[in-house]
Amino acid sequence: MNDALKIVLVGTRHPGNIGSAARAMKTMGLSRLALVAPECFPDPHAYALAAGANDVLDVAEVHATLEDALAECRFVIGTTARRRTVTMPELPPRDAARQLVDAQARGGVALVFGRERTGLENHELQLCHASVCIPANPDYSSLNIAAAVQVLCYEIRMATLSTNANADMDAATIAASIDPDDLPATQAEMEAFFQHFSALLDDIDFHKGRPPDMISQRLRRLFQRAQPDPRELRILRGIFSDTQRLLKKS
Repeated sequence: MNDALKIVLVGTRHPGNIGSAARAMKTMGLSRLALVAPECFPDPHAYALAAGANDVLDVAEVHATLEDALAECRFVIGTTARRRTVTMPELPPRDAARQLVDAQARGGVALVFGRERTGLENHELQLCHASVCIPANPDYSSLNIAAAVQVLCYEIRMATLSTNANADMDAATIAASIDPDDLPATQAEMEAFFQHFSALLDDIDFHKGRPPDMISQRLRRLFQRAQPDPRELRILRGIFSDTQRLLKKS
C-alpha cells in the first residue's frame, strides 16, 4: 500500500461516494484518504459501498478546511472539469500522476477532488501547484466522483509500477533521510509566507485602493512555481519583518 500520497475529497455530499472512492483507492494500492468538511461521515452507506476497503475509511482524516488537510504537503494537484480563471499548469492525467509519484521523494503530496456538483472553488485551486482534467466525452462529461478517483488512481498506479526498479527505498524513507530545509516548503509554511507578504503589501499601500486579487494570484503562482525551501522563506520573511519594523519607525 502506498501511504505517501494523500487523496483529498472536499465537501463530499453523499457518503456513498466516500466509500466508493475508498474502494477505488485500495484497488490501486492507495490508503491515505482525507475528507474536508464532508456532509455526512462516518456513515453506514460509506462502509457499505467501500466493499472491503473499510480500513481506508477507519483511518480517514477529517478536516474543517482544505488548508488544514494540505498543511504538511509539499506538492499538490487539484482536479477540475473545466477551464478556470485561475492561472496554473494544466496537466493530462498521465503527466499529473508522474509528477505526483516523482514528488513523493521530497515529502507529502496530495491529489484533491472537489464537490460532486461544483468541484473545487477558485480559492481552493489556488492552494494547488497544478491542475488535472480527465479528457471525458465533451458531449457527456458528467463523471461520478468515485469514477474520477478510480481513473486518476489507476494512472498513479501505473506511474508507480514504472518507477525505476533499482530504487530500493520507498519515498517515505528517502524523504526522511533528507534535511527538511532542503525540501520544498510545506503548504502550511507557504500559507504563512503568503499571509506575511500580503500584510507587507498592505503596510506599504502597494495596491493603492485597487482590488488585490489579481496581483495576489500572480504572486502566489510565482512562488509556487519556484517551490522555495524553508530557508529561503525565512530569508524573505526576515526582509518583510525588517521592512515592517522600519515603516513603524518612520
